[in-house]
Amino acid sequence: MRPPPNQFGADITNTANNEEHANMLAKMICTRLAGRAVIRVVDRCNEAQDNNNLDLSECQLMQVPDAVYHLMRHTELKACNLSSNVITKIPPKFAVKFSLITELNLSHNQMSKLPDELADLAELERLDISHNAFISLPTAAYKMPKLTLLNANCNHIIDIDVERLQNSPSLKEVDLEENPVPFNTATALRSLPRIRVVLSERKPEEWEDLTV
Repeated sequence: MRPPPNQFGADITNTANNEEHANMLAKMICTRLAGRAVIRVVDRCNEAQDNNNLDLSECQLMQVPDAVYHLMRHTELKACNLSSNVITKIPPKFAVKFSLITELNLSHNQMSKLPDELADLAELERLDISHNAFISLPTAAYKMPKLTLLNANCNHIIDIDVERLQNSPSLKEVDLEENPVPFNTATALRSLPRIRVVLSERKPEEWEDLTV
């Protein structure tokens, strides 16, 4: 008479097989999604070669792929949209590769700073860094020679150099709504004669020294 099968061993084997199958399936799905994302990026780069407007929004990007710079090397881009990705930083070479853009949308990402080299975007007129994780207004934003509109709403900005903002070459409007701008800084920003600064209404906290 045969001994009864080892049910415990069979269960372990089945569990291991199921986990292996699940892992393989997950890898296939990830590969397929990654493949679709790559195809989407390439297609949009091809479109940009015709209309000079690079739209890489919602492409699941963690950074700007080097392949994008290669595909765009013979195209004079006028606008670049990198919104709604998971980008944490922009490399310094971005300003060299896309030096002629007039509009740059970096909104809805995970950035907390910009490289100083972005100040070399000599033709940039509109910059959107809203819905990110900035604590300070980026230094590059003070220096861009033709920047007229800066959208920085919905960040965590508390550090703003009011004097440098006032002395920025071309700025006309700065949107700082939904930021915890200190009361005294907000008061100074509202008094700027040349720049319209949009701020959320707030009352001074007890710890804020109104005499400074």
